[in-house]
Formats: sequence, C-alpha cells, structure tokens
Amino acid sequence: MKPPMTTEEFDRRFDDGEDVSAAIDWSTARRPNLDAKRVNVDFPTWMVDSLDREARKLGVTRQSLIKLWLADKLERVSK
Repeated sequence: MKPPMTTEEFDRRFDDGEDVSAAIDWSTARRPNLDAKRVNVDFPTWMVDSLDREARKLGVTRQSLIKLWLADKLERVSK
C-alpha cells in the first residue's frame, strides 16, 4: 500500500495543476466558518407575511430569503 501523500507533495502537485482530488477524504471535508448554528428570532406577523411574499416572488424559502438578505447586509456593513 502506498503511504499517504505529504503536505509538501500535495501542495507541489496542486500548484503544478495536477488533479489532487483523489488524495482528499471528502467525507471529512468541511468549509470553515460555514457550520450551521440554529437561532430563533421572533418577527411580527406583518413581517413574516412580507417575507413570505418576497420569498414566493423569488422562488425560495423564507429561511433562504432571510439568509440571503442578512448575508448581503453583513457584507455591506463590513466594508
């Protein structure tokens, strides 16, 4: 059995444009800072109704709309 690739070898192969995907254990891969954390927020009924209308217009869920809008706002204020 071939020993695992060293970090240096992986970096070199990657930098050379080689396909290194076979050397990655995708079952344990994760994206930093993108782990989900559940939060509860109470909105007035009129706001939920408005969110639902906008979500239907865009063809997304209420949760997706809220995440999109919050991400957009946070990106703007962090500049």
